[in-house]
Amino acid sequence: MLNWWSCTWMSCLLFLPVCYGIPTKRCTGGQSCTSSSMESEQQKPCVGPRCPAKASRTSHSYQHAASSDIVFQPVRANQQPSASSRIDFSGSPDAWAETHSNVTRDCKGIECKLPLRIRLKSRSRVPCTGEGCTPMEGQQGLVQLSDRAAHFIGEVPDLQFSNSELGGAPLGVQLTCDIKPGENEVPSEDALILQLQLAKGQEKFVESLKIQQKTITDLQQKLSEQQNLLVNQQREIIEQQRRMYEQMDMVKVQYSILFDTVKQMSFQGLQEDIQQYFEAHLQGLQNQVRNHLHKTYSVHKMDVDAKVIDVEEPLPECGICGSDEFCNFQKTPPQCEKCTLCPAGFFQLSDCSENVDRICQDRDECMNTPNICGERIKCLNTPGGFRCLGVPEKDAALGICGDQYFFNKELQECQACSDCEEGVVAFSCTADSDTVCTTVSESKLSESWSASLSLPTSKTPNSQIYPGLNLKIKEKMNCEILSPEENQVVFKQHGLLWVDLNFAVKHNCRNFLQLSLKLNNSEEGYEISGSRIEQPEGKYFQSTSISCAAEVEPSQTLSVVLKSPNQFCNQSKDLHVYDLNTPLSLFWLSHDTGAVAMSAQMSTAMHYQTNYRPTFKIISVSDPYMVSLSHDGRSIKLTESGVVKFVFQQALYSMGPTCVREGFTLIFYINRNGTNSELMQVFKSGVNYRDTSISGSGAAKVNAGDIINFEVLSPAQCNVRYFGENSGISMLSLIWIPTAISTAITASVSSSGLPTGAVRNKVLSFSLDLPDEKIIQLISTGQFAHKYFRFAASGGVSVSFNLKLIHSCNIVKVTISTRISDLVQPTVVAQQIGGQMLEGSQWTSVALRSSFHVQNGTILSVSLDCVRGRINQIAHDKGTNLSILWVSS
Repeated sequence: MLNWWSCTWMSCLLFLPVCYGIPTKRCTGGQSCTSSSMESEQQKPCVGPRCPAKASRTSHSYQHAASSDIVFQPVRANQQPSASSRIDFSGSPDAWAETHSNVTRDCKGIECKLPLRIRLKSRSRVPCTGEGCTPMEGQQGLVQLSDRAAHFIGEVPDLQFSNSELGGAPLGVQLTCDIKPGENEVPSEDALILQLQLAKGQEKFVESLKIQQKTITDLQQKLSEQQNLLVNQQREIIEQQRRMYEQMDMVKVQYSILFDTVKQMSFQGLQEDIQQYFEAHLQGLQNQVRNHLHKTYSVHKMDVDAKVIDVEEPLPECGICGSDEFCNFQKTPPQCEKCTLCPAGFFQLSDCSENVDRICQDRDECMNTPNICGERIKCLNTPGGFRCLGVPEKDAALGICGDQYFFNKELQECQACSDCEEGVVAFSCTADSDTVCTTVSESKLSESWSASLSLPTSKTPNSQIYPGLNLKIKEKMNCEILSPEENQVVFKQHGLLWVDLNFAVKHNCRNFLQLSLKLNNSEEGYEISGSRIEQPEGKYFQSTSISCAAEVEPSQTLSVVLKSPNQFCNQSKDLHVYDLNTPLSLFWLSHDTGAVAMSAQMSTAMHYQTNYRPTFKIISVSDPYMVSLSHDGRSIKLTESGVVKFVFQQALYSMGPTCVREGFTLIFYINRNGTNSELMQVFKSGVNYRDTSISGSGAAKVNAGDIINFEVLSPAQCNVRYFGENSGISMLSLIWIPTAISTAITASVSSSGLPTGAVRNKVLSFSLDLPDEKIIQLISTGQFAHKYFRFAASGGVSVSFNLKLIHSCNIVKVTISTRISDLVQPTVVAQQIGGQMLEGSQWTSVALRSSFHVQNGTILSVSLDCVRGRINQIAHDKGTNLSILWVSS
């Protein structure tokens, strides 16, 4: 059947124009199918072996109006016709309707699977007697090609032609194919089923191609949109570069005019300064242009490769990406990537989608805020910030950039403050520094530690302390940055260090005792701080407080040394050390805080004068840009704003009874904008023909350009000799911390309600010298009003308290206590004592310094206790003060 159908298909293709031109007739006998023969035999019946089996059936021309599309089965390549034969079929609509209506015939084989409308229909036949009849009974009848052709033409709608298109002649189709006799008698249902299956497969193939074509069209559209955005950004870059070159040309013209003017004025020094100024600005503009040229804008492009995609092969994809991810088709294979975060100074132009990353656009501050630099100063927009042309660096660092912007010294422009997307803020954005982000897993910024001290056990009864001995250190808490040994502390991490030491002793040693802090317990070790304790012939306790700042490295050691200048001091007989609560405490800062430490010593020159202003020589400084000396070496200059913790210690020798009566006063000044203002005062009782030391420590906020200087006041008729040695007894130590992670307050003792008489653990009242801070607040209401300081955040605290008073107590004790709430008992964190007043002295003093850790909600108080005696008077205006430094942990 397939051979016959393929031949029929080929014959239709070859003879279809002819068949459309003239109606076809049946051939009889051996005559050829020409038009003349067909006309001549139109009225004659067909006789011969080639006539159809049903000779009595008349041929009717099929009207084209009832025709349908015919879908022909393609000819297989392996089938070849073997004989020459001709088949013609025609039929009338009436005959087709007659066969179509007969549905009672039994089906056989694959015909049973076909719908009823396309099965072979049985037709009534006249008994066949001739060569064309079926040789055996019961055998399936031959397929009548005219009936089947009419059947297909009636079903296929694509072959509908009018009579006018066919030349007005009735439709007749003649198919001629070379086949063997008898091979056309094969049922054609299998060919029809195969044709329908191929048609359905072609439809699925077309639908798959349409879906893929739509997907490629969408990707090309997205690519076009992104390329347009890239072109716009490139235009903006070109425009900014053009403006930059215009600014450079303008500055060059101004420089030329001013340079000519300077030449005429003939001021060589002024000319050099102005030339350097303009060269610096020109260099800055050139750097800015270079930054624009090298600035890359993050625009993601997507390339679509044209390639053949199989129908059954799925499109390349990433799978399921996260909410903050997109599928990057640039990678092979495509993979999910994190969406880009817009940097500071940029705003989001388009959000991150499934296949496209987020697009960011620079914010034009000069256009959004025209007067951001002032009316007379031109603003230049830069990526992520802006620049005020002609503004000096110092003025810009003071805050001209405005809120949420900082002055970048490297780029010489204002940049937007960064936001911490993950983690917490380690340093907030300031006028000259960007935000610093950190995570919980990172190391701490600060750490506090405390320990107790005691004399080492003497091996011999008459052991001398002339060469010096190291006090035993016993820690009270564990710390990761250091490990204490028997008589020293070994550091494990790099960082900056602030140490406080409180010491009280009664001794009968000739001359004085010297207490020192020594860094590195070796021959190369040096004393970083020290104080001299005078010889009162063992009548009462004497106390001293020393502090210092230093930069430490891993494996370095810190020890406390007590020594005598001569051999006339016995450890077991002449020393009696008072047991204080945690006399040694230290405060460690990581280098990540940006803190700066400096140490300086006094000059070796000796002075005999009433008002003494020391001259310093820097020994070590971690950042000379931030902290430096003035031109005369008498003051400390600070380049940027921050918080300063300082200590000044001066060894001296006094002669005359006037020194004992009036004593010495150490004054700290801060020079701001050319005006000196007093920061704090410290009082020290005088001695006659004795070596002693005066020391003062505090903390304060400073601004950029501030200058700190010192002065020692002595009585007019008191001869004083000041020492300037490198042993640490005459030195200045300072540590500067950025305000982003630190703060400080100063307070004075309140004049109302001062404790007098027999005072027993009386809590002192204070008043702030400056308004309250957000982190350190003086409680103003309730039972703790003006007596307790509350901390609003956890961190490290360093406290310095100086008390000037008149008393008759055997011992005056000052205590610093902390507690979390009202229900919890206070905890003593530090103590210091003062002995009896020296005979002939008007005033005496006690100094207490300590460093410790506080939590959010911790409250702090300072109490005073008099043992066997009474308090007569406390100086509330000068000489008594409290300073508190807080640093984030």
